[in-house]
Amino acid sequence: MSAHNGSVAPAAFPPPVDSQKEFIKRGLDPEDELIEVGVAIVGGGTAGLACANRLLQLLADDPETMERLGEVPVAVIEKAKTCGGHNLSGAVMRPGPLEELFPDLTREDWRKQGFAFGEVTKEAVYLTPTAKIAVRIPTPPPFKNHGNEVVSVAAMARYQQEQAEEGGAYILTETAATQLVVEDGRVVGVRSGDKGRGKDGEPLSNFEPGTDIRAHATVLAEGCWGHLTGAAIKEFELAEGREPQVWELGVKEVWKVPKPLDRLIHTMGPWPLKVSHKYGQIGGTWIYPMRNDKTGEHMVSIGFVVELEYADATTSAHDLLQTFKTHPLVRKILDGGERVAWGAKALPGGGYWSMPKLSMPGALLVGDSGGMVDTMALKGVHHCIRSGMLAAESIYAALKRGETSFESYEQLIEDSSVGRELWEVRNARQPLQRGLLLGGALSGVQQLTKGRLPGRAAWHRNDLKPMFIGSTKDVYVKPDGKYTFDKLSSVFISGNATRDDAPNHIRIQQHVPREIAETWRWMCPAGVYEIPEDAPEHGEVDVIVNYTNCVQCGAITAKGGRLTTPEGGDGPLYQVT
Repeated sequence: MSAHNGSVAPAAFPPPVDSQKEFIKRGLDPEDELIEVGVAIVGGGTAGLACANRLLQLLADDPETMERLGEVPVAVIEKAKTCGGHNLSGAVMRPGPLEELFPDLTREDWRKQGFAFGEVTKEAVYLTPTAKIAVRIPTPPPFKNHGNEVVSVAAMARYQQEQAEEGGAYILTETAATQLVVEDGRVVGVRSGDKGRGKDGEPLSNFEPGTDIRAHATVLAEGCWGHLTGAAIKEFELAEGREPQVWELGVKEVWKVPKPLDRLIHTMGPWPLKVSHKYGQIGGTWIYPMRNDKTGEHMVSIGFVVELEYADATTSAHDLLQTFKTHPLVRKILDGGERVAWGAKALPGGGYWSMPKLSMPGALLVGDSGGMVDTMALKGVHHCIRSGMLAAESIYAALKRGETSFESYEQLIEDSSVGRELWEVRNARQPLQRGLLLGGALSGVQQLTKGRLPGRAAWHRNDLKPMFIGSTKDVYVKPDGKYTFDKLSSVFISGNATRDDAPNHIRIQQHVPREIAETWRWMCPAGVYEIPEDAPEHGEVDVIVNYTNCVQCGAITAKGGRLTTPEGGDGPLYQVT
């Protein structure tokens, strides 16, 4: 797995973790020691809460099935302090699925509720060949957003949580689901995590043990890099015959600005990324207008996304965003404004061919857990909502009939807008792995033909990419604390509140070649990984892990590490991301 020129691939240094052994529990605890629920949904984000709300709508008209599911027909298990606390996206959403989920709610109501910020009426796409020049180009078809809605997925999750609770859901926030419980080849629930353990795992004075939660159906809505999802994919061979999943990392800021932005903007680089194929860098930016109807304030969502396929270890999405903000195109939008939020999140980028099998005995995958993101159109929120709704309908139909198989969900997804849209662009992103110039042309052909060309384009795993220490870092601006910012001040405004004596939830090999250590150090938007100042310039080095900084973006898993579930309540508390 190492390569020429002294470079080395992260996959040669796998994290010390055995997901099936650690994250799958064989059998339930005795009856008197467990909690009984009807349907257990792991993750209170966009997809999980769409599933909860749709299921409760169906059960409200069927009291007999509702009663069969017991006192807690639907439980949502969310590790953040509140639903939405760990949710982040651009986000410009296609409105259809949310309009169907809450048909009595108008788009004006969305804005009054504080999770939507205006319909897209104008848009512009630019190439940025240099740090000073921006060239407007015709809007490529995937970037056409007229009629879509700018939203905050964090705020939308809080709204969905309220609706689910009114409908009868039991929302367990600050609760991590640490193990998938499997009995006789079937998922029968999850185990919640212990609370109150010290750095070395020892129980503290406030220790509370976890509990088995038995369910008729379990929905994995963990978002990107869910560790139960990863264990389930291995346990039930859900990735058999699929392409490997690949990942991207987005870093986002929200700014209050003195004058409104009148259009949605995307840029496609290449600056501040390197054009040379050697660097393996593909990425882009967004700038979205956000008008707060409650306060009348004008805000802007700005972010940088980079594929985690790059080869230069000094690639940093956070620093690329700070550097991008110095472009005149951006300065005229943000100048005189104030940064009010920051966050980071990885997202699945493999599309149709990388989606695992979506059902297993007793459980389903929804949203990002199932890889349902169209990275050509930069769209996933509407797919998350649609998949959650379809999962609810499949589960409801099976439970009403007294059946235990939810396989019908797979065909529902295939026949839905999720399946159709992802199929059309199934081969459009892969050519970009050949570089922006050649790959861009091939990708364009795939988009223009809307998936009519036959064949299956392959992906290869991000952690198999050999890394070298390059010069991308040389373009990064020095943070001034007013307009450009360092990582630690950014983590601070994320609301991150992981206690200093919590157990470490990050798994890496801590003695690795300098190329790998530098990869982790630069990649992490939260400054989790450090290399000691006295470490050698070449050869193997030790890595310090400042795990209490972690905002649980998940990027480390793409490049040789692994996140496990932290204690419930840890991590960021996103508000408007």
